Amino acid sequence: MFNIRVYGILINENQQVLVSDEHRNGMAFTKFPGGGLEFGEGFAASLEREFMEELQIEVEVGELLYFNDFNQVSAFNPKQQLFSFYYFVHFNDWHSIETDKHKIPLTEDGEKHRWMHLSEISAASFNFPIDKIVAEKIKKSL
Repeated sequence: MFNIRVYGILINENQQVLVSDEHRNGMAFTKFPGGGLEFGEGFAASLEREFMEELQIEVEVGELLYFNDFNQVSAFNPKQQLFSFYYFVHFNDWHSIETDKHKIPLTEDGEKHRWMHLSEISAASFNFPIDKIVAEKIKKSL
């Protein structure tokens, strides 16, 4: 079974990228904002929906940064193979995004967002293999 995921890379004018700290299924992790493609959706529509659900903002989906072309088994379901697509997204009023100081890792179910300076981003900042690759791609592009 395949699981298609779509994530957004939002970078503000202070050279910070938005990340999502989450706790689900007894597991804490840091990832890029986004989620699963729903039946009948295109990639851009899925990403727009995810940002609206998670952050209550309307993003403009930009250029495709990366997608994995290798077998990646889901950390949550070993019977699912993930295909993850990462797009740059744009949102001019980034000051309005609700972020707060929170303890990392999260210990209760849910998600919180924070800005991470691009100079601090690394594979070690993220928990999942594909996110780690994307973090390094972002780092190299600086």
